[in-house]
Amino acid sequence: MYFSFIIPVYNRPDEIDELLESLSKLKSEVPFEVVVVEDGSNVTCEHIIEKYNSKLSITYFFKLNSGPGDSRNYGMQRAKGDYFIILDSDCIIPEDYLLHVTKSLNSDYVDCFGGPDAALASFSDIQKAINFTMTSFLTTGGIRGGSEKVGKFQPRSFNMGLSKNAFESSKGFGNIHPGEDPDLSIRLWNLGFQTKLIKDAFVYHKRRISWEKFQIQVNKFGKARPILNSWYPEFSKITFWFPSLFLIGFIFAVILSLFQFPYFLGMYFLYFVLLFITSLITNKSFKIALYSVCAALIQFYGYGKGFLLSFYKIFILKQKPQEAFPELFFKK
Repeated sequence: MYFSFIIPVYNRPDEIDELLESLSKLKSEVPFEVVVVEDGSNVTCEHIIEKYNSKLSITYFFKLNSGPGDSRNYGMQRAKGDYFIILDSDCIIPEDYLLHVTKSLNSDYVDCFGGPDAALASFSDIQKAINFTMTSFLTTGGIRGGSEKVGKFQPRSFNMGLSKNAFESSKGFGNIHPGEDPDLSIRLWNLGFQTKLIKDAFVYHKRRISWEKFQIQVNKFGKARPILNSWYPEFSKITFWFPSLFLIGFIFAVILSLFQFPYFLGMYFLYFVLLFITSLITNKSFKIALYSVCAALIQFYGYGKGFLLSFYKIFILKQKPQEAFPELFFKK
């Protein structure tokens, strides 16, 4: 196999520098190249790429802005490899990453894989808290694809492998964002391709660096899910409703507590205590544990609110997704 790392980037030269530095230290038994696609950035990273010309087999492309999905397709169309590995620009790659990928594919080949994410010690406390809530089994970690036990595994595009054959057969990513990765996974399944999780092929993922950006991100995730459910109803799950049901239940619990019935609110309190303790044990930081509770509240509120709004527009009002949420679709 010949691997091509596909990295779309938009106004993030500092992040791509860290990512390329980690890729330059990869241990590998097979050859690989790096393809960086600048998605119409105002602040380009071309000067960063030049630093790594002697360290990596690297190619740089600049194109007009058309979104991350189309930029990944652009890179894969021009890559030399027969297996693509798609990364977000805010990732850092462990040096043994490719060894785990190669070993897993040699023993059990699939045309699409995904890997989990983790937090580095150097990440900020907010980043560590967000990482915890986005991967914990106490929130939506299992639902998001951090576990093989919740139905078929849907790789996420911050750390995804895709064979050239699967790319050419599926035509790659669509123009919805976010939601382009589960959309691709489902289309691959319908074409007969298999996906899997390679647990040891993890990346360090920085995620959003502020509460406001995190809320915007999870709100978009919530809006995208009913759209995907309308496209692929056979893959809809009750688990997709959990954040919205959590939000509705919390509101009713607060109302009931005003009428001297605090028991349901007490159950929520116990849940957040459990979340706090679990984060405290995992991260060994009181501050990060408190931030984890804040992140969970933002996650459930942002996702749940977005999901309910999208469900109402798509399933009740019968609006077309592109008309209901034009901000989720890039024009190619």
